[in-house]
Amino acid sequence: MKKTNRHCSRRDFLRLAAAGTIASMVPSCVTGVKEKNRPNILFVIFDDLRPTLGCYGNNEIRTPYLDEYSRQSMVFRQSYCQAAVCAPSRASVMTGLRPDTSHVWHLKDKFRVNMPDVVTIPQHFHAYGYYTVSMGKIFHNYMPDPVSFDEADLRPEAFNTPDMIDRDAETFYYDEEIKKEHALVRAERIRENPDRYGGGWAYGRSTECADAPDEALYDGAQTELAIETLKRLKNKDQPFFLAVGYYRPHLPFVAPKKYWDLYDQDSISPAANPFLPKDSPIMAMNSAYELNSCYDLEHVKHPAIGSLPEKTARLLKHGYYASVSYVDACFGKLIASLKEQGLSKNTIVVVWGDHGWKLGEHGSWCKQTNYNIDTRVPLIIHAPAMQAKGQSCDKLTELVDIYPTLCDLAGLEIPENLEGTSLKPLLNNPDLSWKSAVFSQYHRRPKVSLDKKRYMGYSMVTTKYHYVEWYYWDEVKQVAGDHVGTELYDLTLDPQENVNIANLPENIPKVIKLAKQLKAGWRAALPK
Repeated sequence: MKKTNRHCSRRDFLRLAAAGTIASMVPSCVTGVKEKNRPNILFVIFDDLRPTLGCYGNNEIRTPYLDEYSRQSMVFRQSYCQAAVCAPSRASVMTGLRPDTSHVWHLKDKFRVNMPDVVTIPQHFHAYGYYTVSMGKIFHNYMPDPVSFDEADLRPEAFNTPDMIDRDAETFYYDEEIKKEHALVRAERIRENPDRYGGGWAYGRSTECADAPDEALYDGAQTELAIETLKRLKNKDQPFFLAVGYYRPHLPFVAPKKYWDLYDQDSISPAANPFLPKDSPIMAMNSAYELNSCYDLEHVKHPAIGSLPEKTARLLKHGYYASVSYVDACFGKLIASLKEQGLSKNTIVVVWGDHGWKLGEHGSWCKQTNYNIDTRVPLIIHAPAMQAKGQSCDKLTELVDIYPTLCDLAGLEIPENLEGTSLKPLLNNPDLSWKSAVFSQYHRRPKVSLDKKRYMGYSMVTTKYHYVEWYYWDEVKQVAGDHVGTELYDLTLDPQENVNIANLPENIPKVIKLAKQLKAGWRAALPK
């Protein structure tokens, strides 16, 4: 297999495509016969979408289209990501490997550098005759990975200009004055530090209520492009794998005004637990670096030091809700088109969020912890032949399960190296006995740690407990060092994880037992 730099520019990608090099990158490790009648795959990702949706029991947010689609799908209510930050979570899904295998632990880690020959989901499907296409945020910004797709990183025409290609689409605004303001701030940031993340564009102002139609913003324009792409793909003589990555509700919260108008800001419920968990170790909570990357929130401190004013907190939660409702409407248009074009009867649809997101819970915001508010994610799957349509499943599942599930549903060989479990049996019977635990982890770096030290936290959720062990992390050797902290939460008595009970003498036997289970790892937790 020919190796390429995963983080290639769009110009390089177009050059490779023109030269026919992309075709030579198809993995030779998997073979299969092209079958026109295999089911299509529509692979939909939402960035920073936590399971605060109507179909997950939230009556405050407006998500009518996801709610409607859930009635013909399976809603997995206890699904967890493998790391609560974009790049590691997405790498685990797309490769079917956990962070300690891929060595993708934070945003700058690159799976194509660590594992240049790894076969991603679309690569595997391509080897079985699928035509693979991507648009939006699939891996991370800006990482189109042309090795994975026949057509990588399709973009709406209005956003396909030289000055926008390498920018994260979440940095785009609508109002011209905000754009000018953003450019001035970006220029100052670049003067201070030429290596600023996202070329200095990320992030701008934290919110924008745009008096604009859906398609004037990136996700709406991308939906129109996805619909046009479906029309094109349905005429091919091979099944398709179309990946659509929505940027919202990632910060900044930019959405058309009509979605902001769905909510009364003063009536939105504040977080029920706006305080740090009692007796939690110092490295357990994230800093506010994602919030204070927004230039109107640069004053925000670590939650152990200070909290947001109520007015700011309400504005941010309002913006998050508006952004969710916006991409929910985009999703509704996409699914309506799938049906109108006669594709829904032979298309598997998987909908997922890459991790959760705090909206003031634990006195904090954003993701980047091992708490369930950050690791629990929405996962909704529809397969035409599934028997349990319109049902929900409370069994413990993981995003790393998506790869083998799609292979199993499409009748493809499941690669032996995958570290997840096919969920196909649950799609027919959600009451089956299943995993005894699911696993996540988080790498806390010195520049965002209160004590400026480096840690790795290993997390395990069972049906009753959430258990976490924290270690010093050796970045050079990439191994865990001394054990420095333990967390234990009783999910029956304390589902919001407000009190760490690991250090109570009466819980020593529980901690010993759970420590053994964590050490045994994910293989020991597989369905019997």
